Amino acid sequence: MWLSLIWTKVKSAKVGRVLYVPGEHDITADGANLYLERYGKDTKGDGWQSFDHKGVHFVGLVNVADLKPGGMGNLGAEQLRWLERDLAGRPSSTPIVVFAHIPMWTVYADWGWGTDDAAEALKLLARFGSVTMLNGHIHQIAQKVEGHIAFHTARSTAFPQPAPGTAPSPGPLKVPSEQLHSMLGITDAMFVRGKERIALIDSTLTI
Repeated sequence: MWLSLIWTKVKSAKVGRVLYVPGEHDITADGANLYLERYGKDTKGDGWQSFDHKGVHFVGLVNVADLKPGGMGNLGAEQLRWLERDLAGRPSSTPIVVFAHIPMWTVYADWGWGTDDAAEALKLLARFGSVTMLNGHIHQIAQKVEGHIAFHTARSTAFPQPAPGTAPSPGPLKVPSEQLHSMLGITDAMFVRGKERIALIDSTLTI
């Protein structure tokens, strides 16, 4: 039932374009070939891209292309050069929303929950007055704010994972069936011009 709800949510969003950002399971089997063939039209490299919508600049980064088992995410020099060019010339008042699968700050290094060269990207974003960084991968809510950059990692729509350091390793967390929907969910992002930050609203799949 929840899969149907999620698909309905996507279809009812009434947007002209859907931005896809790959996770490690999307591109590690054969590189990025099949992913790019299906979802990577007009993207660069392994699928990074950007576009503008109603005054907001959206950036989709790929930090899973060179992922080692248990290792941290990585953007790579080529993608960072592209990001620098993409942001150059934009006024610092432009709201920026960045998507990347693995968190762009170190949530838990022992499990690879972070991006080892994220600091280089954050330097490029530091001059903007409103930056919202949205991530997945760890299947739970984690958030923090550094300067004008708000980091938010959302729940998943399947397979909850343990909180950092509470289990021998990351992986699907077995929970009683009656608790499952309360540990899964989606995040809505709402932009109101004149507000400092984009509003993030988390909802569970509890029906």
